[in-house]
Amino acid sequence: MNSLPTRSERATSMRALVQSSHRGPSDLTLTELPRPIPGPNDYLIRVGAAGLNFADVSQSHGLYEGGPVAPYTAGFEAAGEVVGIGAGIAHPLPLGSHVVGSGDGAFAQYMLMPAAGVHPVPEGWTDAAALGLVLNWATALAALRPLGDIQKGEIVLIHAAAGGVGQAAVRLARHFGARVIAAAAPEKHGAVRALGADDVLDGRRSDLAEEVLQRVGRVDVVLESVGRTTLCTSLALAKPFTGRVIVFGQASGPATVSTDDLIFIHHAQIKGLHIGALATDAPDMYNSVITELYDLIARGIYPPGAPSVHPLAHGPALLEQLEKGKTIGKLALDPWT
Repeated sequence: MNSLPTRSERATSMRALVQSSHRGPSDLTLTELPRPIPGPNDYLIRVGAAGLNFADVSQSHGLYEGGPVAPYTAGFEAAGEVVGIGAGIAHPLPLGSHVVGSGDGAFAQYMLMPAAGVHPVPEGWTDAAALGLVLNWATALAALRPLGDIQKGEIVLIHAAAGGVGQAAVRLARHFGARVIAAAAPEKHGAVRALGADDVLDGRRSDLAEEVLQRVGRVDVVLESVGRTTLCTSLALAKPFTGRVIVFGQASGPATVSTDDLIFIHHAQIKGLHIGALATDAPDMYNSVITELYDLIARGIYPPGAPSVHPLAHGPALLEQLEKGKTIGKLALDPWT
């Protein structure tokens, strides 16, 4: 866990990355801002580590539905120490508790985190190790279990398998006894194979569908996070009527499916997933996912994360690399370096 704040850290200002326009990550600027004051239902968090996600890239271009309007303090995923408690929280966590969750302005030394979305950092884990729990791993588990209904012996195709959600999904699908077909850029194949994927294919090849059909035939579940360049492939590979395509990202841009497509061409089940919307609109399902994740942690199936941690000032360059598909695994920022 991180150390307690020094006297300089108790100042009323803080370092933060501010998105000044919607021209992309290059317009993120390191600046000084007032430390936020918790509202009635907020915790004030001293950020120990902040996670980078493709949603941060989308927000920087103004393309994220319901996202913030520039200028704004960037980032939304973090883990850290509770240093302030809103007056309206009925049963607050003690000061000094380490938590992981999401909220606005995570790329900063301090942020506000709504109490409803706060979860404890697992015992013995660092803040950085807990990143991904409520986003990457929760998305992967929700896609595979309540939405994908994955069963032992079924075949799952995972696009972008070297990313944060992709790596979690490979681990989980293997645990549930599925055969895993992982798609990723060739330079990332070693990392994906190390997670236990049965087949690792070049996700950028134009004949990906033919390659999958030759190896395993049609698949039971597809985890679709790429969008424009892969959605047609995903729909073509899913088994008619019983196949499930879970869509939770559009890294290559949005894609559309028409009623003609659904009636005459693609007969798979298509399900959309946004983990924040799941928490808001289907809280029982979301809570079951979080409960199962902590059980998987207790059983050693979900190990502590090992993100690549970088100084806060490196955020713009890292997001540009993420946008270009040149990163592997989870990336994090330390706002104190």
